[in-house]
Amino acid sequence: MSRYQKTLITVFFIFLVTLPLLVSSAEEENECGGGGGASSASEKATVLKYKIGAFFSILIAGVFGACLPIFGIKSESNLFMFVKAFAAGVILATGFVHILPDATESLTSPCIGENPPWGEFPVTGLMAMCAAIMTMLIESFASGYLNRSRLEKVSKTLPVSHGGDMEEHNGSAHTHASQGHSHGSVLVSQDDHDHIDLRNKIVTQILELGIVVHSVIIGISLGVSPSASTIKPLIAAITFHQLFEGFGLGGCISEAKFKVKKIWVMVLFFALTAPLGIGIGIGVAQSYNENSPMALKVSGFLNAAAAGILIYMALVDLVAPLFMNHKALSSIKIQLACSASLVLGAGLMSLLAIWA
Repeated sequence: MSRYQKTLITVFFIFLVTLPLLVSSAEEENECGGGGGASSASEKATVLKYKIGAFFSILIAGVFGACLPIFGIKSESNLFMFVKAFAAGVILATGFVHILPDATESLTSPCIGENPPWGEFPVTGLMAMCAAIMTMLIESFASGYLNRSRLEKVSKTLPVSHGGDMEEHNGSAHTHASQGHSHGSVLVSQDDHDHIDLRNKIVTQILELGIVVHSVIIGISLGVSPSASTIKPLIAAITFHQLFEGFGLGGCISEAKFKVKKIWVMVLFFALTAPLGIGIGIGVAQSYNENSPMALKVSGFLNAAAAGILIYMALVDLVAPLFMNHKALSSIKIQLACSASLVLGAGLMSLLAIWA
């Protein structure tokens, strides 16, 4: 892991720890329907047991979901294409059905007030659009840099081969020139593969960022919930939610061909964020008011940004390349199977919105 990635993860966890403390400080300004604590010590103990159970249930589901496509399915098989289509449907539904409505609900809450731009301007859509554009620009500039580096490397290598050919006798010039061209083709082909792998790594890391932002928020929401009747259905719903999201992310990690150490870092980074959010929610449950203006704005902006990232990446980086793939275009059976997998993934993830 590079120093930049370590710094990014450190900053993210510092932000994760301080976020609930920041928004809880706004509680005194406006209670606005803030939930009360449990009515008795026994009920508090029961609620805590459910939260601890949710911590481990969601952690195991996240690890299992992410590892299944990484270690259980070969990336060259047709089955992997169907898995990738299912994963794309899951991620697409996560953005459209789970995250975007939550962001809209937060940023249009009457607790925020009606002062501009609240209540008069579609802030959620603006934030999601800005996040999608920013994601596109990051991908574009990163891919452009990689492509320019590849071309520069090829341009420095090819003249050496041709220069050696020119020193040969006329009778063998054509043969060596052809060999030089062949070596150049192999170089370009290998470099193209490296370029694709690097781009897949960039895409996967941005995708994981969008997913973990939402995972943190739902983890904190469960952790601060004071009611056992509310937590019970949430445990099952969020467990399946993390299972499917992990499955989608795992498919992308597998295709990016990370080293084993990096794979485990990414899997654990995803799997631990929601449980860590639950732990933080438990710790600040007495002071955190999820309906305070500051909490609504912060969670709304983060959810809107995450929705923009996931929707863009699901359509542009997952669905479009999959369905425009030569293998899919050459077989109607593969096209139909991928379409069914896409719809199934989106449908199952959308169904979970009934409970979470």
